Amino acid sequence: MATMNSDTRKYPKTHDYSLAVCNLASGSKGNATYISDGETSILVDAGLSGIELQRRLTARNLVPENLDAVIVTHEHSDHVKGAGILSRRFKLPVYINQKTQAASPGLGSLHETRSFDCGTSFNIGNLNIHPFSISHDAEDPAGFTIGHNGTRIAIATDLGMATAMVKEHLKHCSLLVLEANHDPQMLETGPHPWPLKQRIQSRVGHLSNSDSKNLLHELQHDNLQHVILAHLSEINNAPQKAFDEVAQALTRCKARLTVADQYSSGPVIYLK
Repeated sequence: MATMNSDTRKYPKTHDYSLAVCNLASGSKGNATYISDGETSILVDAGLSGIELQRRLTARNLVPENLDAVIVTHEHSDHVKGAGILSRRFKLPVYINQKTQAASPGLGSLHETRSFDCGTSFNIGNLNIHPFSISHDAEDPAGFTIGHNGTRIAIATDLGMATAMVKEHLKHCSLLVLEANHDPQMLETGPHPWPLKQRIQSRVGHLSNSDSKNLLHELQHDNLQHVILAHLSEINNAPQKAFDEVAQALTRCKARLTVADQYSSGPVIYLK
């Protein structure tokens, strides 16, 4: 694994890779994913406290001061909680669309705001970012593909359904961060009130394990290296249950499948 060089702000490439990805947290209590090419480093979502995000970055030898930007997918608190704090503390621009910002008063003042529109690509340093619309109960929610040097990853969580457009954006990626929120039977028999169960199962709610399995079966390809199952419900799912079901999708490729955790950061994954 690469180690930090105290003489530079950036995360040095001590071996060959195009992108490094680290899921810092995933679930209803907070979401954040770190992505870097070794020179440009970003967070997609910052749904933990600023202190906790710094702690989890440091636990993986990732330096918070190295960050170049935060990108926000939508306004729910488990995605934006620490974005304003990080922006002010490290003088970071926050990339956020206008409707999401208007619905996020808890962000407070930001060091800098840069607006984007779903469907229009933009660059942050060496990284090419393409936001695309997703189906979720938020003002203008976005998924993202992030590319560098021919390698592309996609982040698609909080996804009520995978539309044809979403599937098109998720094709041919080297790594997918893909929602597997709930087991339908656990949701049905669980403690949530009926209106919330209906919302979770709706077209603007969350993908089930079986939904994720079917989507991944369609998306798999020879160059898919890694799939991270994300945004698991603590009440209506279990990591092993999600893994066992979604793993059945991988019939035509050798991608590694892992499950993101709510309470600890995952390993740094290097993609060539």
